[in-house]
Amino acid sequence: MIKLDDIFKIGRFYKPHGICGEINFSFTDDIFDRTESPYWVVEIDGIYVPFFVESYRFRGETTALVKIEDINDEQAAKLLADHDVYYPKAYADDAEATDNIISWHYFEGFRLFDKNDDFIGEVVAVDDTTMNVLFQLKMASDGSLRLLPAAEDFMLRIDTKQRCLYMDIPEGLLDLD
Repeated sequence: MIKLDDIFKIGRFYKPHGICGEINFSFTDDIFDRTESPYWVVEIDGIYVPFFVESYRFRGETTALVKIEDINDEQAAKLLADHDVYYPKAYADDAEATDNIISWHYFEGFRLFDKNDDFIGEVVAVDDTTMNVLFQLKMASDGSLRLLPAAEDFMLRIDTKQRCLYMDIPEGLLDLD
């Protein structure tokens, strides 16, 4: 069974394209083009369901047309429309060799440490609704929730195997209300 902890959001399916089962896909992360996962995941009625991608072709910098195996007509493609699309974290770990941030949502569930290797808390959510992406942290000290800018400039190293993120957090930033 696929759990939310095993995946991260990379985009959303929209309306079908044509009559052969292709569907419009708007993505926030092109991890699917940089690594190889045999499947993507769609949440349907509260269950995370794997779908095997037959092919995709880019239409722009953040859009693509996707053909899913066994989805061969417009009616079947409509069933996936308006659903979020997720990518398995296990396959995204293969992208560690690149120097690019995989996706901010990828860091959900990571344990955050400061430059002195002190445990700060866990990234429980990512707010990417504005240009300034924020990590929502559950603080180790008292369980409270704090926001921290998700800035590459603060990142020191990423341990994908242990799911740990090390950051140089400016003094006092986590004390702000």
